[in-house]
Amino acid sequence: MTTKKLAIVTGVGPGTGASIVRRLVADGYRVAMLARNAERLAQLASELPDTHAFPVDVTDSQGLQQTLEQIHSRLGHADVLVHNAVGATFGNFMEIDPQALDTNFQTNVMALLHLARALSPAMVDKGQGAIIVTGNTSALRGRTHFAGFAPSKAAQRILSESIARELGPKGVHVAYLVIDAVIDMEWTRKLHPTKPDEFFIQPADIAAEVGHLIQQPRSAWTFLTEVRPYGETW
Repeated sequence: MTTKKLAIVTGVGPGTGASIVRRLVADGYRVAMLARNAERLAQLASELPDTHAFPVDVTDSQGLQQTLEQIHSRLGHADVLVHNAVGATFGNFMEIDPQALDTNFQTNVMALLHLARALSPAMVDKGQGAIIVTGNTSALRGRTHFAGFAPSKAAQRILSESIARELGPKGVHVAYLVIDAVIDMEWTRKLHPTKPDEFFIQPADIAAEVGHLIQQPRSAWTFLTEVRPYGETW
């Protein structure tokens, strides 16, 4: 039996998600990767040791539960959860499809609830573990064009805080990471072609902060952490 700890990461895409997986592998974890894109997960699993692909839509609560049972059967109990999956819709409150907000809520909030309920009991039994949730500026304020997105991220932050207050005294660290930045990816560069490098945050640097939160000593746990480029106005 392997002695490596197991991490579960949702929302493993080509940017932040993949970087978090790479960081966890470098830190000595086995990683169960969750995302809807099976081909992308399989490719990443072929590139990185100790990674395992589990295609699933986290808004499908039954499918998510079945996937978690498969992970437990194959790999054992999780020591770390990183909920990085995100549902986003942009537009003001008159423009958005109300159903889109509900769908985003399922990804950002309800999936976190199901994941925490399924995975935290084993962490509590061991008296250790970490649940890290990646958020963004919309978790702190609602701008006009973010009516279909910000409410779900604010709810996600509050749910994370509630979970943290419950699990912290039991030895499980829960942290919410606010990413106050535009993440450096090919499509974001095309959206902001005139912006300098310091405008963007690097996925690997986000992943490094996730790794730091997971390894924080118990005497100095952080719940709410914000990261932003040095050139960002805030």
